[in-house]
Amino acid sequence: MTAAASPLEYQVRLSDHARTPAERDAILAGDLGFGRYFTDHMVAIQWDQARGWHDAQVRAYGPLSLDPAAAVLHYGQEIFEGIKAYRHADGSIWTFRPDANGERLQRSAARLALPQLPVAAFTESLRQLVAVDHAWVPSAPESSLYFRPFMIATEAFLGVRPAQAAGYYVIASPAGAYFAKGVAPVSIWLSEDYARAAKGGTGAAKCGGNYAASLLPQQEAYAQGCSQVLFLDPVEGRYLEELGGMNVFLVRRDGRIVTPELSGSILEGITRASILQLARDRGLVVEERKVSIDEWKEGVASGEISEVFACGTAAVVTPIGALKGRGFAVGDIDAPAGEVTMAIRKELTDIQYGRIPDRHGWLVRLR
Repeated sequence: MTAAASPLEYQVRLSDHARTPAERDAILAGDLGFGRYFTDHMVAIQWDQARGWHDAQVRAYGPLSLDPAAAVLHYGQEIFEGIKAYRHADGSIWTFRPDANGERLQRSAARLALPQLPVAAFTESLRQLVAVDHAWVPSAPESSLYFRPFMIATEAFLGVRPAQAAGYYVIASPAGAYFAKGVAPVSIWLSEDYARAAKGGTGAAKCGGNYAASLLPQQEAYAQGCSQVLFLDPVEGRYLEELGGMNVFLVRRDGRIVTPELSGSILEGITRASILQLARDRGLVVEERKVSIDEWKEGVASGEISEVFACGTAAVVTPIGALKGRGFAVGDIDAPAGEVTMAIRKELTDIQYGRIPDRHGWLVRLR
């Protein structure tokens, strides 16, 4: 279900209830948090089998109208992405590796039997929204505009088959610095009763069902005083997969960086791939392989593993101070973030905000 190659023509319908500049500035000057406020407009593009992608719009942010029989409500045909826009010192607005996000959206669409949006159309949807809502891109240090592109099956039909109509949308939310008081290590809870995804399942797709399945064990993590939950492989229950919404890395004492290999049930993170490249650029040995939970526990206890961190679009890089589980705890939540962790985080964010050259051509200008 691929789309036609011809570019989409957008209709721009400005909101008649947009916030005033004073109201917008007050929001941007306050505590933005993450996913709490939304810009005045959104992108909407429709798809059906007969016409392909059509009716591209930038319109007022607001509720969607769905038939109660829409397939997304019954069979979970839904995918999404997460990507940011960054305001550089000269006022220009850029995004980071949209081609990689667009390609991942296509892979997710293929797995969920949804139509594939062309990568160029994905990037253009971000550009169209920024053209109207550029004033919502914050300029405070480490702030950004977070885009949430998503696709849902909209056909009103209760038969169990791929929907023949779908909608693609982009909403945007100004986001403050993830660590308001500076980057701080977090504690992680090991889930032993639940798996994030099954072999042959949808683990490699970015779909809502994977995240819904992580919420109960995430509650368990909160109850144990931890910020995130760690999942193991669904077959043996021995090897690291990922956190509820982030990939994980171990830094060994000899400088090697180790991360779980992509298994089909691990999401192929854009930040993960970028970190692997930056680590290789530094001459570090990078290993993508199976990593057992015992390697983490024993390595931290012996000092063989000197740092652990997680990564994802929202927080970029998050140091992990402690790992807890039933009957054990390793690491120290009060220990400072590791040197390798912070060096990679700084380099990546410096590229994103235009503070150092982008030697890999990852940045794409939106405005």
